[in-house]
Amino acid sequence: MSAAKTICNKSIFLRTRTAWIAGFATLAAITFVTCLHSQGNHSAESTAAARTAGTSVPDFTGVWRRTRRPPDNKRKYTLFELALSLTNEQPPMTPWGLEKFKAARPNVGPHSVTIAETNDPTANCFPPGVPKIYLMRGAPFEIVQEPGRVLMYFEYDHFVREIFTDGRQHTTDPNPTWMGESIGRWEGKTLVIDTIGFNDKTWLDYDGHPHSDQLHLIERIQRPTRGSLVNDITIEDPKAYTKPWSSHMVFDLHPDWKIEETICEDNVNFADVQKVAESKKK
Repeated sequence: MSAAKTICNKSIFLRTRTAWIAGFATLAAITFVTCLHSQGNHSAESTAAARTAGTSVPDFTGVWRRTRRPPDNKRKYTLFELALSLTNEQPPMTPWGLEKFKAARPNVGPHSVTIAETNDPTANCFPPGVPKIYLMRGAPFEIVQEPGRVLMYFEYDHFVREIFTDGRQHTTDPNPTWMGESIGRWEGKTLVIDTIGFNDKTWLDYDGHPHSDQLHLIERIQRPTRGSLVNDITIEDPKAYTKPWSSHMVFDLHPDWKIEETICEDNVNFADVQKVAESKKK
């Protein structure tokens, strides 16, 4: 074999070996990346599965707003009064509760006064508390669920209500707050929320039904259909009421909505203008 032919054969062999090595390296790289991607997806799926593994609680997540459908909008003042959402009778008040109720000067309902005359705490942008937060200007709220707690994120002033579902008990002698201390538990498909630890600075509704710092709320929330949420509320307050009384609320799901801003202080100037105009009429 001539030297030129030998050199040619070696050159062909080297080019072939180089091409084979390059191809193998490319194939190995693709396989490695594919494996990583597969592992990443498997990890994400495993994490998501782990979050729901062993749980059978219903999904309440989404943006909700109090319904405007019948029969709620056929009941007198149901948008403003908890008491009249089930019955036209006033709840059974103690002398202390009745005195407070008579002193209330609401801006809506059958005993309404002008905004200049009202003593509704929310007219001065104080927090509405629970359950009145559900009534505030028809603003929606979002429910977010995660292991150990349920969050209610309200559009009105962006209040957040934290409901613990991790098995903890109420704090002994909790510090009174506007929204109270909420502990939840699941009873089948019902979320039961037990709330205590309120201050006495809010009204239960727009009509001025009062409460004391002994207020105790039991809420039973269910999702009978995909698009509706029902909240049955039992109100106990031995200082203000002679026996427990109940209210009933229905909420509609709005899957295309997101929580916007509804800031009370943005409306204060408008309220001041109204007060000035009303004062000039006197």
